[in-house]
Amino acid sequence: MSSTIKKFLPKAIASAVLLAAAASAQAEQVTLRFHQMLPAPATIPRHAIKPWIEDVEKASNGELKIKQYDAMALGGKPPELFGQAKDGVVDLIWTVLGYTPGLFPKTEVFELPFMTTNALSSSKAIQAYVSKNAMDEFKDVQLICVHTHGAGMLHTASPITKMQDMAGKKIRGGSRVINDMLTKLGATPVGMPVTSIAESLSKGVVDGTLLPWEVVPAFKIQQIVKNHTNFSGGAALYTSTFGVVMNKAKYASLNATQKAAIDKFSGQSCAERFGAAMDKGDEGSKALAVKAGNKLITIDATEQLRWERNAAAVADEWVGRSKAAGFDGAAMLNDAKTLIKQYQ
Repeated sequence: MSSTIKKFLPKAIASAVLLAAAASAQAEQVTLRFHQMLPAPATIPRHAIKPWIEDVEKASNGELKIKQYDAMALGGKPPELFGQAKDGVVDLIWTVLGYTPGLFPKTEVFELPFMTTNALSSSKAIQAYVSKNAMDEFKDVQLICVHTHGAGMLHTASPITKMQDMAGKKIRGGSRVINDMLTKLGATPVGMPVTSIAESLSKGVVDGTLLPWEVVPAFKIQQIVKNHTNFSGGAALYTSTFGVVMNKAKYASLNATQKAAIDKFSGQSCAERFGAAMDKGDEGSKALAVKAGNKLITIDATEQLRWERNAAAVADEWVGRSKAAGFDGAAMLNDAKTLIKQYQ
C-alpha cells in the first residue's frame, strides 16, 4: 500500500462512518399522524395543533415528523377519535371527551353549569385536576394534555332573554352532563357532534346550539342564527372538556430524544397553549357576529340566579352518580372548584 493511500485511508474511513451515521439518523425519523375533526382554518387546528406540531418536531432535532389531518380526513366520525388513538388506527388525536359518554366520569366535573369562565385558567385547572384525580381514565393512552374552551353560551334562531324562553326549544348539546343541564333549564336537548350543527340549524332540526364563540365562524353559525346569549360577569353556562392523546404503544416505541420532545410540550404547557388559543378565538369570533349585525344578549345577574338555581341539580346528580362509579364526587367537585379559583 502506498504512503499516499495510508495517509488518506483513516480520513476516508472516518468520513464513511459519519455518512453512515447520518444516513442511520435520517432513517430513524418517525412519522406520526395527528387526526382531528375541525376544518383547518378553525382555531384549534390553526392556532394550537399546528404550532404544537412545529415545536415538537423542532425539539426532536428532525427525528419526528407529524402530519396533521383535519376534518376527519382519515375517516370515521368525531366520537370515534379517542378509540382511533387507543387502538392505533392513528397516532395522535384531539377530541371532545364528552363525545364518549361514560369513559371520563371524573373529568366531566368541569362540564357542570357555571363552573368556569375563560379557557386559559380553566385549562390550567383541569390539567392539574386530571393529573391529581383522573389519570386512570387515560390509562389506555398516552395523555398529552386536557383543556376546556371559554364561556359556553347559546346561539339561537329566536332570542333567549330569560329562562322561560328555553321552554320546548330543541338545543344541541355536546355531552350527557350538558344535555342534563338543558333539560333542567326547560329545553329539549339534541346530541350531535359540532360538525353536524350548521346543517341541523339550517334545516330547523334544532332551534339553537351551545357553543363558545371561537368555533362559531368555522361553521358560519353567525350567518345561520342571529341571536347570541351569554351571562353576567363572564360566567360560562357550561364548558366542554377536550383531550390530546397518543397511542400508548407508539409512544413507548419512540427513542429517548423523541419522547423528550413530546414530553416537553405535554402537560401544563400544552393545556395553556390550547386554552390561550381558545380565548383568542373567542375575541375574534364575537367581532364577526357584531359585524353581521346580530343581537348579543347578556342575561343580567338577577335572572342568572334563576338559571343557576335550576341548573344546580345537575351537580347534585353528578355527585350521586359518582358513588355508584366508586369515587367521591363531592370531594372531586370541591377540588375542581378550588383549582379553578386558584388559576383564575
